[in-house]
Amino acid sequence: MAAEYDHADAFREARFTGADFTGSIFRDCDLRQVKITDSWLVDVSVSGLVGNFVVNDVDVTAFVEGELDRRHPERVQLRAMQAADDYRAMWGTIERLWSDTVARTRRLPESALHLRVDDEWSFVETLRHLIFATDAWIGRTIADEPMPYHPFGLPHTSYPAADAAAIGIDLDARPSLAEVMDARENRMALVRAIVEGLTDADLGRVCARLPAPGYPEETRTVGRCLRVLMQEETEHRRYAVRDLTVLEADLEAGAAPGDRAPA
Repeated sequence: MAAEYDHADAFREARFTGADFTGSIFRDCDLRQVKITDSWLVDVSVSGLVGNFVVNDVDVTAFVEGELDRRHPERVQLRAMQAADDYRAMWGTIERLWSDTVARTRRLPESALHLRVDDEWSFVETLRHLIFATDAWIGRTIADEPMPYHPFGLPHTSYPAADAAAIGIDLDARPSLAEVMDARENRMALVRAIVEGLTDADLGRVCARLPAPGYPEETRTVGRCLRVLMQEETEHRRYAVRDLTVLEADLEAGAAPGDRAPA
């Protein structure tokens, strides 16, 4: 069995020479200022927050960002938001994109929507994470509800399990698609109600509560909280569409749902 290193800091400023990392997986890792030289990078897949990313002395950051913007123009719309009308329009775009994506899932058996592709969140888990994100960044911060968290919500992977349990989240829950969709639609309606009544002055209002216990103490305005949620919505939809394409290909090839790991 391959070794696993979870939340390890023993490798900070470490040097690896002649090491074999074939087939290794780095997930949710801090790889800032990492330097790789004279190494084989073949069949390598990288995803995450990219900045100043240099490959063979060529900074490819702008190319990657530009290509993502071309494929997903909603990213450009999101970055350009300034006035309340921009936020309303952006949420309308998100609603439309997700409506199209959910319609696409109806071509797959529900069991496929609980499967993980390359150990990424399943489609149902993705929706569960967006439930949590809405509860945290909208219900808790903007709407000022002390405990808005749905038990089916799924925090980010580094959020402590004890903290999740303390706010009523059941990480062991395995809800059906219908149960998740019901909670998801309720949360999307809340955001729609907020952006419908949003004014330019509202964007600068400082929210009194943290998104969830354990988050850092810092100033969060209504505009910032909405932007965080909308970025979560656009990026996780991108991941979901990527994985739906794989699941659709599996179905067309006659692969059984059990050929991929269930969430």
